[in-house]
Amino acid sequence: MEINIKEKTEGFLVELSGRLDSSTSGALETKLTGLVNKKKNVVLDFKRVEYVSSAALRALLTIQKSLKASNNALSAINANEVVKEVFDITGFSSIIEIK
Repeated sequence: MEINIKEKTEGFLVELSGRLDSSTSGALETKLTGLVNKKKNVVLDFKRVEYVSSAALRALLTIQKSLKASNNALSAINANEVVKEVFDITGFSSIIEIK
């Protein structure tokens, strides 16, 4: 998994690529936690994501709660059908806005 973070005026764009699974979710959570402290919205670009596991979903939920507590939001863009299906089945579509 690769994580590329770009700071924009409205928040952070986080470009992800590869597999978001149990072996990479810790690194994802660590990187995103660093962004929570900057008190800006975070947009995750799933354009190059092949797979999302339950461990990655747990990390995203933790970050979403932290961002919400600081009046910011976590959203997703460019999710492919596989990622959208995982979000729909798990209920994450109602927790994280997919644009």
